[in-house]
Amino acid sequence: MRRHEQVTFKPYAQDQMLLLPPHLGELIPQDHPIRAVSRVVDSMSLDALLSRYKGGGTSSYDPRMMLKVLVYAYSQRLFSSRRIAKALRENVYFMWLAGGNKPDFRTINRFRGEILRDVMESVFAAVTELLLEKGYVRLEDYFVDGTKIEANAGKYSYVWAKSTKRYKRQVKEKIHQLLREAEAENEAENTKYGDRDLDEMEGKEVTADDVEQTVQEIEERLADKASRSARKAIKALHRDCIPRLRRYEQQENTLGARGSYSKTDHDATFMRMKERTVAGEPLKPAYNVQIGTENQFVLGYSLHQRPGDTGCLIPHLQEWLRRWGRVPQRIITDAGYGSEENYAFLDGTGLGSYVKYNTFDREQKKRRRPKRFRSANWPYDAAHDVYICPAGNRLTYKGIRTYTSANGYQSQSRVYEAHDCQGCPLRPQCTRSQTNRRMQTSARLQAYKRQAATNLNSPTGRTLRSRRLVEAEAVFGRLKHNWGFRRFLLRGIEKAETEWGILCMAHNLTRLASLSA
Repeated sequence: MRRHEQVTFKPYAQDQMLLLPPHLGELIPQDHPIRAVSRVVDSMSLDALLSRYKGGGTSSYDPRMMLKVLVYAYSQRLFSSRRIAKALRENVYFMWLAGGNKPDFRTINRFRGEILRDVMESVFAAVTELLLEKGYVRLEDYFVDGTKIEANAGKYSYVWAKSTKRYKRQVKEKIHQLLREAEAENEAENTKYGDRDLDEMEGKEVTADDVEQTVQEIEERLADKASRSARKAIKALHRDCIPRLRRYEQQENTLGARGSYSKTDHDATFMRMKERTVAGEPLKPAYNVQIGTENQFVLGYSLHQRPGDTGCLIPHLQEWLRRWGRVPQRIITDAGYGSEENYAFLDGTGLGSYVKYNTFDREQKKRRRPKRFRSANWPYDAAHDVYICPAGNRLTYKGIRTYTSANGYQSQSRVYEAHDCQGCPLRPQCTRSQTNRRMQTSARLQAYKRQAATNLNSPTGRTLRSRRLVEAEAVFGRLKHNWGFRRFLLRGIEKAETEWGILCMAHNLTRLASLSA
């Protein structure tokens, strides 16, 4: 007898008939997170979302169902609308969640990018209200941190502000030259304008419209008397120079105060990403994402076009205050947010400041040796208003220097300069400047730093500092590393912000489900 004839297998019949068709809910475990997502969305107040539907015409998919599908899909690392539509056709969990509905990828994308965009704030607030009711958050401690997420834009689609400015200057020089060539045979032009530059002729910043009007006037004056060289210059102005000048003007309008933007997503700014890249790879188009958390739940989020975190804190908090109409008791951040502007804002709004500054961690190290050449460690002679460097030279007061931040905040620093550093034997260790050593100090900033150090070293401050390490960082760890969300699928800052809101809501509901289990 053959060996395989003694083996018994379980029955296998693909076309076996069932007495009663199974209910999809029977295939979903009772403790599965998808049930918690469904229950939470059903308990939320979604009046703002429902108001987006005007009625009439063909029936629409239930927005609650669509929201459930999106939230659960993001928690399962499904971000593409096509992949979500595929899961609705093939995955039993998605089939049960959608109640057998099968919206296509266009419907999913429209719901995510258009319908949710204007009401995402209200929908996210409904989740936060639910967390408040259940006691998971109290809106007291607000931990702020940021990360950069790559935009859905071409890697090499950059437009740089410095290059645009240089190209615009070059095309203006060419315009000036061609205009002189076109007017060379017109004695009235030489009498009227002489050798003055076009900018000086107009007495203002020259635009493409100004150039086009000037060219038309030249054409009218020359009429049929234009020489071959004049016609050639006018043709070059119409065909090349004026369109290029218009393009550079549009680029400057798009750039605003930024240093770059992407041609395929004008809202994205090129930033240096934290992840290591291959040698020579340029910056990537991205958004600076700021979140505020409590108990590892996301309570607020915002997207910014500036790479640095320092200037993002105030806009983020202003948006949070506008949304909730109340202030948390304490704001906790890392040293990337410690600036005079931020300290002044927190002090003026009554927010508890537990914001580190750049040298705080170094100051807390035991047995630390103060660096000799760090100006903050130099002795100050208040009677003569001078600082004493390690070589014994005096740095005397030279004046006030005013700085204006991107948000419009003005800060002032006192500038001190040494008298003569040329023959100092410590100069190679002290400064790389070709002139004398200088230092700047702000009494207001130093006062804010002392207050911040007192707050951070208090018993409450120590507790909050230890919590900060596992608050926003844990959220970013889940979203970026565990769920693999490292690049937006939607273009434009408004749509990208909506997508990030869905992702944060998926995180909150998933965490709520795990704590409720």
